[in-house]
Amino acid sequence: MINTCTTVFKNICYTLFLCLLMGGVHAQVKEQGIIPQPYRIQKTGDVFRFSPNVAIGVGDGISTDNLIFFNQYFRSLAGYTLKNGKNTGALQLRIDSVAVTQAEGYKLSVTSKQISITGHDQAGVFYGLQSLLQLLHKSNGKITVQGCTIEDHPRFAYRGMHLDVSRHFFKVDAIKKWIDLLALYKINTFHWHLTDDQGWRIEIKKYPLLQSISAYRDETIIGHKRDSPHRFDGKRYGGYYTQEEVKAVVAYATQRHITIIPEIEMPGHALAALSAYSELGCTGGPYKAATYWGIFDDVYCAGNERTFTFLQNVLDEVLPLFPSRYIHIGGDECPKTKWKTCPKCQQRIKDEHLKDEHELQSYFIGRMEKYLNSKGRQIIGWDEILEGGLAPGATVMSWTGEEGGIAAAKLHHNAIMTPEKYVYLDYYQSLYPSEPLAGGGYTPLSKVYNYEPITKELSDDEAKYIKGVQANAWSEYLASTAQAEHQIFPRILALSEIGWTTKGNKSYSNFLKHLRYEHSLLKQLNINAADTFDEITDSVTESADHQVQLALSSTLPNAQIYYTTNGTTPGLKSKKYNKPFIVTTSGQIKAAVFSGAKQIGRVYQKDFYLDKAIGKTVTLTNQPQGGYNPGNTFGLVNGVFGSKLYNDEQWYGFNGDDLEAVVDLGKVQPVSQLGINILKYHWQKMWEPTLLTFETSTDGKNYTEVYRQTTFNDNGINAVRANIKATQARYIRVKGTNKGIIPPGEYIAGAKAWLMVDELIVK
Repeated sequence: MINTCTTVFKNICYTLFLCLLMGGVHAQVKEQGIIPQPYRIQKTGDVFRFSPNVAIGVGDGISTDNLIFFNQYFRSLAGYTLKNGKNTGALQLRIDSVAVTQAEGYKLSVTSKQISITGHDQAGVFYGLQSLLQLLHKSNGKITVQGCTIEDHPRFAYRGMHLDVSRHFFKVDAIKKWIDLLALYKINTFHWHLTDDQGWRIEIKKYPLLQSISAYRDETIIGHKRDSPHRFDGKRYGGYYTQEEVKAVVAYATQRHITIIPEIEMPGHALAALSAYSELGCTGGPYKAATYWGIFDDVYCAGNERTFTFLQNVLDEVLPLFPSRYIHIGGDECPKTKWKTCPKCQQRIKDEHLKDEHELQSYFIGRMEKYLNSKGRQIIGWDEILEGGLAPGATVMSWTGEEGGIAAAKLHHNAIMTPEKYVYLDYYQSLYPSEPLAGGGYTPLSKVYNYEPITKELSDDEAKYIKGVQANAWSEYLASTAQAEHQIFPRILALSEIGWTTKGNKSYSNFLKHLRYEHSLLKQLNINAADTFDEITDSVTESADHQVQLALSSTLPNAQIYYTTNGTTPGLKSKKYNKPFIVTTSGQIKAAVFSGAKQIGRVYQKDFYLDKAIGKTVTLTNQPQGGYNPGNTFGLVNGVFGSKLYNDEQWYGFNGDDLEAVVDLGKVQPVSQLGINILKYHWQKMWEPTLLTFETSTDGKNYTEVYRQTTFNDNGINAVRANIKATQARYIRVKGTNKGIIPPGEYIAGAKAWLMVDELIVK
């Protein structure tokens, strides 16, 4: 039997041993927690007991790679190695594609006398062994497995995790450690994002300047991209993987039935490459690798034949390193600004009889697809490759939303769902103020887990083109291995259950029950997994009598929540939360979760600001859009101010449209102060209005302007508080004129500006 193992594997094996020795969910025989949840599991009263006499019967054709992890782990746990019984043994492994008809599927049977694993294929045997690992139990020096029968197979063929190493670089040991854990949880694809504006991370021998120049940037932004002015650390940063290192990682992943798909970004996100080979850009440069995050106008020149020669030569070195069927070519966030003024690009449009720059992008993608097809490969691209027409055999990775995947499936193209709103791991997983800096959005564990890749817009025939699901970890704010792990784990376990477990078998409460053990395991593996899932979440809603109602909850079983309404720290003598309650006064509410006398997690807090507009009817002329549309107008009059992170569904966004809102106070009454919050982040395309006005009326027809403002100086939240001459009013109208098109010289010039507002204030 093979008993060699990497240091990473040895550490995992030893820690698994310690966890079982110390107890936990798996120490309770009645808890056979497997993540992802199997298709069918039936428990019996049998118990299988291991001993030094137990042999492993390895059926014909089974790769010994499947046994590496299991053997090392078992020896760490038991102190002895199971014998090689060849075709006989109490632990039987075999492949039978008739007995198990689904690819990657397996059957696992545990009786008092034998454990048998039958896989449809090599991967099926491997995944059966991973499930067996999660069922092993040690007590009083004895290793046992509770009797059961499991029939299992994945729901989706593609179950992936994406990792960006361009913004921040992670060493090979970290990549291997994470691959081990992906395999344990039956994730079968690792999408390796190797090139971008901030760094080129793979050795290409034909172009040595990619290693000496493109792999490094002069410095790195400090803080968030939205900050203004930008600050930098002044430190050169970079690195790259040699081809030998890439081969080693690919081989390592292959042993664990994980396919690595490389991404070589084109035609946009090319600044790092252009910094070394400036002739590939539309202007000829000079260029430098980007030192901050975002979208940049300088992209590969689509009219220059040298661009295609360069990319084909790059791919010629990439393809031998990655045996994957698919190669990811990016295709996202490619501004057309330079193409519009580039003589070569305009000549290409003319020569190829293209309609515009969008069709030029389609030409670019289609040409690279043909080249990869000639090498026996298929392309995957982000959903922007739909612009100007989809290349014939392309698979769409839908990230901006679900629309790209839906459109692709309706065109009978394969699609992989990875919408940022649900499965971006670089987004915040908690709204607690103490959360470390993250990308922007909010994807808590529950939101990831409950994502459903097959949307109602698709017919049964169209749904078969949805090949799977992927979680993405972009590394702008993952400056260290520890921070990356905080963002990836445990949410990637939720992704594993989306991809593997049938919809009807999913249960968030059961998942959490199993996760609590797995989380302790991750911690003891020195994985910096986040532990936010049992903390307090809230819901601010409108009560039946139009007051503000606050509901608190925690997923921790038998937990109690205690809270205060005066800003003091809650304890066991504070008010015990039993049901949603009405917030009657302004102030800060704090709450904490307790298990017995022990506080679990951080103290929750929320500030409320109550005024005359609370719960009143709001009418909007234009509707908010995109991810800044909470779906109702109550958020404008609920007494809760949106945070500077704009990820809490408090902000209302108008993309290119003006704001016009009317608040009906219900009756004529005295008014002396009006207010609203405006969010200004030019680096996020969020612009202040060119004009903001307040108007009052007693009848809703005749309005009088009482205040106007044209300057908003703060980068971030601009709290407008207009003290006006006391007047009688029932209706308050606020108007905000959108900036419209972002002007030249600004970030994303030419795009529509967002006008972001929150909380209409009347006092």
